[in-house]
Formats: sequence, C-alpha cells, structure tokens
Amino acid sequence: MKITPRDVPPRAAWALEQAGVHPLLARLFAARGVQQADELDDALTHLPPPERLRGAREAAELLADALQRGHTVCIVADYDCDGATACATAWRGLRLLGAPLGWDRVRYLVPDRVRDGYGLTPALADRVHALGADVLVTVDNGIAGLEGVERARALGLQVLITDHHLPLVQGGEVRLPQDCIIVNPNQPGCDFPAKAMAGVGVMFYVLLALRAELRRRGVFDGASQPRLDTLLPLVALGTVADVVRLDAHNRRLVTQGLRRIRAGAMPAGMAALLATAKRPAARASTFDLGFALGPRLNAAGRLSDMGLGIECLITDDPARAEELARLLDDINRQRRAVESAMREQALLAMAERHGEGLDPDTAPPALTVFDPTFHEGVVGIVASRLKDRLHRPVFVFAPAQMDDGTPCLKGSGRSIAGFHLRDALDWMAKRQPGLLLRFGGHAMAAGCTLPADGLAAFEAALQAVAAEWLDAATLQRRLETDGPLAEPWRRVDVVDLLDAQVWGQGFAAPVFSDEVEVLGQRLVGERHLALRLRAQGQPLEGIWFGHTEALPARVQLAYRLEADDWQGQRRLRLIVEGAQT
Repeated sequence: MKITPRDVPPRAAWALEQAGVHPLLARLFAARGVQQADELDDALTHLPPPERLRGAREAAELLADALQRGHTVCIVADYDCDGATACATAWRGLRLLGAPLGWDRVRYLVPDRVRDGYGLTPALADRVHALGADVLVTVDNGIAGLEGVERARALGLQVLITDHHLPLVQGGEVRLPQDCIIVNPNQPGCDFPAKAMAGVGVMFYVLLALRAELRRRGVFDGASQPRLDTLLPLVALGTVADVVRLDAHNRRLVTQGLRRIRAGAMPAGMAALLATAKRPAARASTFDLGFALGPRLNAAGRLSDMGLGIECLITDDPARAEELARLLDDINRQRRAVESAMREQALLAMAERHGEGLDPDTAPPALTVFDPTFHEGVVGIVASRLKDRLHRPVFVFAPAQMDDGTPCLKGSGRSIAGFHLRDALDWMAKRQPGLLLRFGGHAMAAGCTLPADGLAAFEAALQAVAAEWLDAATLQRRLETDGPLAEPWRRVDVVDLLDAQVWGQGFAAPVFSDEVEVLGQRLVGERHLALRLRAQGQPLEGIWFGHTEALPARVQLAYRLEADDWQGQRRLRLIVEGAQT
C-alpha cells in the first residue's frame, strides 16, 4: 500500500478560512475541490429549478391530470435502498400533494430479485395492469425497460420513467423506451447540471415540478401548499446508500435531510431503524445512513422482500415501524451470515486457482468467482468485499434462471478507480456477441447475466480487457489521505466537528497520516489489532479492525478519528485504515 497526501490548494484554503470556515475544515474542503464558501451554502434556494430537468414538466402534467381525475398510480420500485426510498418518497409525496383533492389512489410494486430480475419487464407491466392502475411510474429503474414499457402501453397504461441510470446502448446508439415520459438527468438532451443524482433525488424533483403544476392549476397557493421538505430525510438516506457522488448538489440534499433527522423530523420507520441500530438520531451522520440504515433496508431486497423495507418507510404507526425495523435487523443478520460464508468460500476458491498467498501484489488483473451454492442476492456485496481486500475488479456469479426458466448465471461486479466496469462489459459484448445475455451498471458497479455454460468465456474476456486497460500503477493500492494532523486538532470535540459534516462518495471522509511510535500492540477478539501509540509526543489509542499482523516500532499510519465511549468517558481513538513502513 502506498499512502499519498491530497493536494491542498493554498489559495482556496485561505479564502475559505477568511470567509469564516473552521481552519481544519477549510483545509479539508479545499483538498476536495471547494474553492469558495458559497459552495458550502446548503440553502434549498441554491438547488436548480425542476424545469431544467428534461421531462419534469410533462411528468408533472401527467401526474396532475391523474390526481384531478382520480386515476390510480402504481409505482414500480427497485429492490435496493435507493429504490425503496424513492418509492417511499413518491408514495408519500403523491399522497401529500393529492390530499387537497381528496386523492389517495397510489399503489406500489417491487420486483423480486430472483423471480423477476431487474427493472420494468413485460411481466411486471401485466401485474401493474392487474392492480387496476391507470399510470405506471418507475423509480430508480426503467430507462432500459424497453419491452416493459411497450407492454404497458399496449395494455393502455400511461408510463412515466424516473431513473438516474445510463440509457441502454446497442450497436453504438442510445435506445430509449418509446411512447412514454422520461425524467433522467443522464438521458440525451438533458442539460440539468446535477448528473450524479440518485433515483430518489430524481423523484423528489418530479414532486417539486408536480407541486408547481398544481399551483398553476389553482389547487393551492404558495401559502397553503404542502411541504415537500419533509421528504428530505428519505432523499438523504437513498442518496448516501446508493453511493452516488456527493457533489455540491447532492451534499445540499443530504445536509438538509440530516438536519431534519437530527431534529427528530423523519418518518417513523427511519427513527425505528436508527433506534434498532443503536444510533442516536441527534448525532446522525452519513456513516449512519450508509452503514446502519442502508444495509438493513438492502438486506430485505437481497434475501427477502423489499416490500418490507418500503412499508417500514411509509408507515406512520410507531409500533408497526418498530416491528418492521426489528424484522429488517434480523434479515440483515442473516445476510451477514450468508455473506460471510460466501466470502470465505470465494477466498478458498481463488486460493485453489491462484495460490494460497493471493494478495494485492500477486492477484491477476481481474477476478471471477462462481460457486453453485452462492445466493444471487448477495453476490454484489461479496464482490465489494473481495474488491476491497485485493484491489482488483471482481465479478461474483450465482446460479439463476431466465424469465422462461432457462438456467443462467447472474453476476455482480465491483471495480477500482481507473477501470470502468460497464464500459468493460460493453467492450466484451461487442467483441463476443452472445457472451452476455444482459448487462448494465456504472463505472464502479455493474451486473450481467451469462448463459449457464458461459463462465469460462466471460472470464477470458474479462482478463483480456483488464490486461489491456489496467497498468501496474492502477493496480497498486493507494490510500489518499489528508496528511499529518497537528497535535492541537487531536481532540474529541474535533471528532464531533468532522462528524457534523457531509462526507461520502467523491467527497471522502477525512483520513490523516502520521509517523507514529508503536508502544504496545495486542489482538482483541482474535481479529483486531489494538494499539498504544505516540505521535509528536502525544499518547494515543488506536485499533486496526480485521488486521492481525504486528507492526514495527515506527510506522506511518493512515487513520480516522473516532470518539470512543468507555465507562461514561469519551476518549479519542484512531481507527487505522492502512500502514506504510
């Protein structure tokens, strides 16, 4: 591992500090590309107007007509946290805006990961029609559902696609669903400046546009209009959990949502999930959203029914919310057990093929893992764990079936910086037609479906593109840090200062690096290394989770700051992320 410090533009750091930003935060923000203090202003007035989002005006007119005519709207969700929060945002928002009209005819439908696969399919369109819906609205999916939209239109349904994924590309041309309304900042011809929105953010903007349209129609005026900012806790959760880039726009949405969560103004289900995870709402952070609430909701989509997660987010009954939160917690425990077993099996399989000493220095440029016992719903998270451990693009496959019952393999991949996973799949598909039955995704995460006998051909093609696109520098694990932390900032109150900010994908949480003396080290729980350290004469406590190898007497450590509560006392602790000797 190579520890490298981020560049800190001195003029930007100086300008931020002169504008009143805390000196440490000024340095951290400048290193993440913030140049002026107004970029840190989280006022909702700085959000782009919804009219700039292509299709939002037409979507608002369609939904306003549905509300005024008493039509039934059915939301087709995705089975991850972004999909669940987007569905809950749509459900709550439509009922909120329809209330002045006495409208509450909203339904939702979540595909089953194993039975239905991903996205809007013809079979799902049939199920929406059977529910008696007049309007089908997708959230966090649909941009690639060409056949599903065609079937829905043939059944007489009006269709609104709200999505944030990249459109389908075939034969070098973008293919979009026809005869429907599409709201997606990543569709051709959309000049909306915030391209990194999650699906829940797109739905929030559609609701903003719908409220404006209902105002134009005289349903309510500016003073009596429903408050849509009550939905921002859901928007924040889905945005963080989907690991989209936290650009200035997304940071505003997340900051506003966290502010309401910390004030206790959130859906009952979110409050129950925080309580179940033993996370105090008053100190809620992006870490809590991404690593406590998100996994509990995602677990339902992986092993059970994401309908449980959506019900948890839309119920206003605290007792029911608590019951569902406990159930989701139990499912998440099962998910962790399944994931742990699969990860160990995957490591054994790779060791058999590539050698017992498989590590970031010896692993092939890309890795493919399959086992007939793997669970389809957990392959993505196992791929993520293996990618983190070995710093390689990884695909993990499980046995599955196509819609017609034909056996196939479904895989999920996770990548490293410098290797665009969806582009790699596209490259493979173009050079070997028939290799991939389906594929889609983003730069860092993608999925695909193979014929049942297609694993060897896939692995060879992945190795070929990895060998062509990846070089030694890209394959070397690098840990970017914020450099040394001055002794005056190593305090518990600085932990609170940092935790109050919004960090995440593309706006990384602070990691510092210092050369330290190792005064003592011991294993705790047989898997973690507890450390007594000294840095610049200051004694410190540290822990390196999941690391068991002893450290030398002097070493450069990369670490995060944490406030450790012990016997009623809050103490500073370093959470080690890596070491360089």
